[in-house]
Parts: sequence; structure tokens; C-alpha cells
Amino acid sequence: MGCNRNCGLIAGAVIGAVLAVFGGILMPVGDMLIEKTIKKEVVLEEGTIAFKNWVKTGTDVYRQFWIFDVQNPDEVTVNSSKIKVKQRGPYTYRVRYLAKENITQDPETHTVSFLQPNGAIFEPSLSVGTEDDTFTILNLAVAAAPQLYPNTFMQGILNSFIKKSKSSMFQNRTLKELLWGYTDPFLNLVPYPITTTIGVFYPYNNTADGIYKVFNGKDDISKVAIIDTYKGRKNLSYWSSYCDLINGTDAASFPPFVEKTRVLQFFSSDICRSIYAVFGAEINLKGIPVYRFILPSFAFASPFQNPDNHCFCTEKIISKNCTLYGVLDIGKCKEGKPVYISLPHFLHGSPELAEPIESLSPNEEEHSTYLDVEPITGFTLRFAKRLQVNMLVKPAKKIEALKNLKHNYIVPILWLNETGTIGDEKAEMFRNQVTGKINLLGLVEIVLLSVGVVMFIAFMISYCACRSKRVN
Repeated sequence: MGCNRNCGLIAGAVIGAVLAVFGGILMPVGDMLIEKTIKKEVVLEEGTIAFKNWVKTGTDVYRQFWIFDVQNPDEVTVNSSKIKVKQRGPYTYRVRYLAKENITQDPETHTVSFLQPNGAIFEPSLSVGTEDDTFTILNLAVAAAPQLYPNTFMQGILNSFIKKSKSSMFQNRTLKELLWGYTDPFLNLVPYPITTTIGVFYPYNNTADGIYKVFNGKDDISKVAIIDTYKGRKNLSYWSSYCDLINGTDAASFPPFVEKTRVLQFFSSDICRSIYAVFGAEINLKGIPVYRFILPSFAFASPFQNPDNHCFCTEKIISKNCTLYGVLDIGKCKEGKPVYISLPHFLHGSPELAEPIESLSPNEEEHSTYLDVEPITGFTLRFAKRLQVNMLVKPAKKIEALKNLKHNYIVPILWLNETGTIGDEKAEMFRNQVTGKINLLGLVEIVLLSVGVVMFIAFMISYCACRSKRVN
């Protein structure tokens, strides 16, 4: 009996040791299987999970607009007063609902090129009004005239067209006109072959956002979805080669196995540049653990603080010798128009930016940009891109509509919030196909290891106790 008992205890200890060893072996093997599966599924080619979601996103993406309605246009025009604005919104459009077009794989360079069609559908149920709501805003054509034509003789000629068209520093426009374009009465009188239609996002509908070429990750998964080249907005190619702006992905996904220390680079054609996000927090999104990466204030710092922004300092007066922070001059890719981008309400901007504008109230929670990225796959499952479009207007003695201004204004036109969150159905599929399997495998590894260790220790203690009794 003693022999049988000892043999049983030894056998139990051996079994426990085997389970523990098997669990220990399974952990790296399981990790290898996970890594192999992920590397296969995130490649941008027919048949993968990534490709299916990349061609046409399964997430509803909305772009909300808040318009800065000017309350005292006459006071500003005559007395160069502070500009009183009233924020009105949101006005919501559904965007990014069209599938990518002209998808072409290049097996030699392991890249895939495509066109991303643009489209916007107004969503009345998610808006405070209609596309016919009217706002008092800066006259985009009049404000741009001194910047585009600094010669006083030319300004004198333009002034005659401005007066004849009865245009002034401010104008009344509907939401639809402001966003998507209208025929400007002043430009319509200019007897030169120029574009007479103007709008903050004109042209947009029925256009495509350039030709992108990105790495498909077939040969190197660490490069998947990273942009190789982009042929889009006028002058962007020159500017980008000079400033090295086109870096990273389009922010819809990133190379897999994202670590908290990684800086996520992504390119946005809206702002004509690449920008980056850094880790902020761990979040649970519909049962899926994600990393929240946030756009840091340093990204909008002055060139004096952040040398990477030297390309966005194009002159010394407006930028106060390149010390102004919180705005970036993107005029070079807007055909010379004095367009500046910032975070909404000049969040993280120099105090002098907001000083001539009344009723701004920057708020970190409402006005910051973030990406919620699932770290294993690198997929962005939720995001909020928030930006403000501003325009510089300067005094111009030869243009009557601007001659009474005593200083420069960087006037906020609108700010937008583009958001998207993985839907419930997609989230369930993601949990089942990705996180669920990973968690199950991890659980099996832990259970085998734990049970094996416990069995080994328990049986060894029993064996030692039994041996001790026999000796006594």
C-alpha cells in the first residue's frame, strides 16, 4: 500500500509538472500563433479582415460643424472692434461612406494605390437646423485679396470690383454655401480667368482625395497602411518634399502590436500635413481594450518651441518672429489663400490669438483630438478629429472694406468634429474573431500553468509528508 501510495503521489507530481511545463510551453507557442494570425489578417490584400474593412469602412463616420456667427460686423468694419461671435451647431453630415476606387496592387513594391471618393450627406436629425440656415461670416474673397495681391495698384483695381458688387468685410451665407461653395459676386466681376466659386471645402462632393499609395504589409508588417506617396492638393507635393510632411497612415489603422511608447504618425489632407498622437490612457470600448492616443499641444507649438513646425511659419509679422503658437499657416497648399488651422476655440494657442475675438471658450474635453486604437491589430475603433478653420484678414488702405482695420485678425470661420465609433455588430464580430480568441488562449495557458504548479506542489508536499511518517 505504501508503495502504491508513493507511486500515486509521484505520478500526480509528474502530471502536475507536465501540465505546468505544457502551459509554459504553450504560452510562447500561443503568442507565436496569435502573432502569425494577426500578421496574416492585417495585410491589405483580398481575403483578410483588414482589407474588407479598409475598402469600405463598416463604421458610420460623421462630420459635425459649428459656425462662428459674427454678431457685430459693422462695428468691426468701421471701428476695428473686437469680433463678437456666437457658436452655432452642430450641423452634421455623414462622410466616408463611399468605398475606395481604382484599387491596384503592386506585387513588386508591395504597395496598393487607390482613390478615396468624397461625399457628404446632411443628417437633419443630428443637426440643430437646416442647410439653409444663414450666418454672418467673414467675406472669404475680400479677406484674401490683400494676401493674394499685395501690390497697391492691383488692390486699387480689385477695390472697384468689390464696391461694384457691394461686397464688404462680412457677408451673409447659408450653411450649404459656406461649406460647399457659392458664386462670389466680387470674383464674378473680375475680367480674368479665375475660379469664381468659393467655399471652405469647395470642391468636395463628387471629387476624390488624391491618389494614395500605401504599403500593403505583405513583405514587412511594420509598414502596413503607411503612406508611400500622395498626389493630391495643388502644391502639396512640393511642400511635402520640402517639409517631409507625408508620414504615417491615414489614421484608420496602424501597424499591429502597438505599444504605449509608440508615437502614431498620420496624414490628413484637410490640413495638408502629417501630425502625430501619443499615448494617453487605457480604455474599454464595448468590451474591447483599446489605447487612447491624443494629439498633444506640442504638435501646434511655435517653430521656436517645435522645430518640426518651421514649414508653417511663412513670415515674421503675423507669427511674431515665429513665436506664435496654436495655429499653423497652410496657405501654401490652399493656393496662397491666408488659411490657418488650429484646435477649436484656439485651444492650446497663444493668448493673443483669442484676444480680438469675444465669446471663445476652449475646452480640453470638447476640443481635443484622440484615436482609440486596438493594440494587437492596430485598428482604430473610435476617433474624434477636431479642427478649426481660420482666415487672416489684414488692413488694406486701397480696399475700402478693409481700410479702417487697425490690426490683423485671425478670424475663426468654423470648427469641425469628425467622429466614428465601431458599431455594436462589428464590435461583437471583433470580440469573437480577435480579442475573444486571444483571451481564451491566454486563459487556457494560465489555467494549465496554474493547475500544473498547484498539482505539483500539492503532491510533492503529500509525498514528503508520507515519507516523513514512514521514517518516524
